[in-house]
Amino acid sequence: MIAIQNLLNYLAVGVLRLFAFLPYSWVVFTGDKIGLLIAHIPSERNRVVKTNLHLCFPKLSSIEINALAERHWRLFSRSILERSKIWLGSPKQIWEMVEIDSEIDLNDQKPRILVNPHFVGIEGGMALCALAEKNNWHRGVTLYQKMKNPFFNRKIIEWRSRFGGRSIPRQGHLSDTIREIKSGNFVFIAPDIDLGIKDSAFVPFFGVPTNTITAISRLARLSGAEVCIMKTTLKADQSKYICHIGKPLPNFPTQDAVADTAKLNTYFEDEIRLRPAEYYWVHKRFKNRPLGSAKIYS
Repeated sequence: MIAIQNLLNYLAVGVLRLFAFLPYSWVVFTGDKIGLLIAHIPSERNRVVKTNLHLCFPKLSSIEINALAERHWRLFSRSILERSKIWLGSPKQIWEMVEIDSEIDLNDQKPRILVNPHFVGIEGGMALCALAEKNNWHRGVTLYQKMKNPFFNRKIIEWRSRFGGRSIPRQGHLSDTIREIKSGNFVFIAPDIDLGIKDSAFVPFFGVPTNTITAISRLARLSGAEVCIMKTTLKADQSKYICHIGKPLPNFPTQDAVADTAKLNTYFEDEIRLRPAEYYWVHKRFKNRPLGSAKIYS
């Protein structure tokens, strides 16, 4: 079994290396067609996508939900293949894929947290890291959730550190993270996934009480950091991505971590409504439920 898993791991890396050096238009076309196929194959993850969409957009009909789910899978599959270029390609390849649009001075080295909601183009932080190396800015630091596959856990950490970046496990490294923030490094955190009920609160997300980590508010208070939303989304012509970094959030953080976390979710909702197919609906966002509430994905 271990030998088979190792073979599959290396085959997957081989496929990524292949797509990393194929013309970008081929990668986009292939990812789109694979996603179209996946959208029409019954699976647990397909059910998760449609369940999430029904919960967040209850006014949409089943036909509209199915169309939105198909569009999501096509963009999601495309983005997976595109990450081959992000993880393994040259800085030039990355800059050709992702454009940086910032409302802040990226060279001022202020203590700052870049909050990165889970759109399919979430790896925009890698583009910022590549530019940081080119412009002699401070390094990028990503808080990450350990993967179940140890082989790819190591590989992705290795790939994300190619331009001097660093990956820090989410759990148990608070002082390390605060040190990085205070040093003026680009600290990327994606808080919109269900990481369990520890250090989390149930706050509204599209009207649904949703288990959400309160780390952004707490880290910002402890480090004295500004908090900016960083989103990586497709340009209007879908030719490439644009990584937009907004101005610091006003009146954030406060002394109320739960209220701050709820406020972040409202910012995310506003962005998701503009481009619903690009959000990461494959994640079981509503896995943990308030005490006494029915399970959503059972």
